[in-house]
Parts: sequence; structure tokens; C-alpha cells
Amino acid sequence: MLIEILTKALNDQVNAEYYSAYLYHSMSAFAEHTGFKGAANWLFMQAKEEMAHGINIYQYILDRGAVPVLSDIVQPPGMFVDMKGIFKLVLEHERSVTERIKSIAALANYKNDEDLSQFMEWYVHEQEEEEESAEEILNKFEAADGDKKRLSAIDDELAVRVFHNPFPKNKKLSGA
Repeated sequence: MLIEILTKALNDQVNAEYYSAYLYHSMSAFAEHTGFKGAANWLFMQAKEEMAHGINIYQYILDRGAVPVLSDIVQPPGMFVDMKGIFKLVLEHERSVTERIKSIAALANYKNDEDLSQFMEWYVHEQEEEEESAEEILNKFEAADGDKKRLSAIDDELAVRVFHNPFPKNKKLSGA
């Protein structure tokens, strides 16, 4: 059974993951509206991934004998300047998520919850990948410096991203 402070931290993270999905959906809509269909796809896939993270943590809370508690989700921004601005925000957002995840991992270690520590280890590594990916894309948009051909090439790269369920054994994500 999870202790109360760890349950609260995980519930907060579930809600933060759902907010992330909302944020990426909003960014995807803006990208689609402004003609960046590849970026829209990448951001939409990111939204799906964030929902999967939230659902996985939700299920973990249940599996550990606690109750997931959902809260209001703040409305994300709906308008952005451009793709460079969006991916700058993506990187900043992922860095803040990394700090949240590391805080939960540290709290789990402090409370000697080995199971939660191991569970959070995957998320810590995932966040490292998320930050690296966001930074790489941001660097490409910065290097393009508004050049339409380069922007189009970046958009084409982002169009090929597909969603891969990172938790195939999670029944809530597999449709079982």
C-alpha cells in the first residue's frame, strides 16, 4: 500500500501528465492550422504518449492499493508565435516535468519505497529522452532561421512519428 504522501505525489503527476496531453493537443492544433502538418503529427503523438504516462501511473496507484484522484485540468494556451516558439515551450515543459519526476523518485527513495523507486526510474530515463528530442527539434527550427525549404524539410521529418505504446502490458492502454 502506498503511503499518503506518495499517493498524493503520484496523483499530482497523473494530473500533470493529463495537462501535458492537453498542452500538446493545443500545440498540435495550432501547428495544423498554420500548415505544419508534420509538426502537428509529432505533437499529437506526444499528446498520446503523455496520456499513456498518466494512465500508467493511474494504474500503478490502483495496483498499490490506493485511489487515483483526478483534479481540474488548467486550460493550455491556444495561440503560439511559430514552430520555434512551440518547441522552445516543449523543451521548457519537458524540463519542468523532469524535475517533477525526479522529485517523486527522490521522495520514494527518502520514504524507502523500493517498488516506487524502480517504477519511477523508467520515467526518469524517459524524461531524458524527451528533453533530448525536444532540444534536437528546437535546434533544427532555430537553424532554419525562417528558411521555407528548411522548415518544410523539418516538418517532413516530424510527420513520420508514430505512437508506440510504452506499456503494452497495461490493460487500460492495450484495450483489454
